Amino acid sequence: MINLGVIGCGQWGPNHIRNFTNLANCRVLACADLNDKRLKSMKVLFRTIHPTKDYLEIIRHPKIDAVVVATPSSTHYRIVKECLTAGKDVLCEKPLCLKKSEAKELIDLAGSLKKILMVGHVFLFNAGIRKLNELIRSGECGRIYYLHAKRTNLGPFRTDVNAVWDLASHDISICNYLLNAMPVDVSARGGKYLQAGIEDVAFVCLKYPMGILANIHVSWLDPKKVRQLTVVGDKQMIHWDDLDNVGPIKCYDRKVEPHYYYETFGEFYLLAKEGNITIPKLNLHEPLKAQAVHFLECVQSRKEPTSDGKTGLDVIRVIDAIQKSLAHEGTPVPIK
Repeated sequence: MINLGVIGCGQWGPNHIRNFTNLANCRVLACADLNDKRLKSMKVLFRTIHPTKDYLEIIRHPKIDAVVVATPSSTHYRIVKECLTAGKDVLCEKPLCLKKSEAKELIDLAGSLKKILMVGHVFLFNAGIRKLNELIRSGECGRIYYLHAKRTNLGPFRTDVNAVWDLASHDISICNYLLNAMPVDVSARGGKYLQAGIEDVAFVCLKYPMGILANIHVSWLDPKKVRQLTVVGDKQMIHWDDLDNVGPIKCYDRKVEPHYYYETFGEFYLLAKEGNITIPKLNLHEPLKAQAVHFLECVQSRKEPTSDGKTGLDVIRVIDAIQKSLAHEGTPVPIK
């Protein structure tokens, strides 16, 4: 039995509490938040939980083995560091923190103390993304040309980070996972329409090795909620739509082939080949629950998580370059 504490009961904290509470090998002993109304709500929903406004109670609790950090992004570094130093394993909501140097410090600290440090890049536990990765690995797409991701909605609006930190971090982690690589450089343009100094829309282009491009469009200012990704290869094209519960993955047997003719030797024209559309069967599940199960497995077995500290650092490295490109009106910036 693993005893857990959850720090932060805003948007994601209650979902973490619900998922971990429903797992047989876990007990959520306490939760922390600065908002009295949220704490009262947690006590009503989860009667055995101890609510507190002082998160240090959780960190110092002798019976708590692991902590979920679901607080504002700017607080992650300090709270995660305190948890690790106190001997707790940690699952931290994305992003791990806002600076590369801080992420490296947390990774080194977790390693030296032999503690689990996992980052909540929840889409790496999404059944559709897992299936897409399986299809790419099996060669179904052939050579990958490019990826195109779109993640938009009207809100929710944040004041602590921009839409890149909030939304694009998901798609960056997905692209890195699917391509098993880091981008070489990035170019990004964005708009600050709703709040001064905070981009609420951004168009990001990542250049990966082998000439693969990944384009990401994120926005808090869009009429439709969209969570989509298209992978285009020389053998097949695959589309993922997270909001399509019937068939989140669709495989299009469509490609372009050169057809030669001999009026002039060596000349050819390109022909679009149309084929079937297949919808693979998926065992759909709540990704946050799958993430919770994986975290507990790592705590028990002491194995490295799928979305470990390095995964979190890689995303921060990319976003750091995106921020620089945004500041310079789309100038390409190498990933460091």
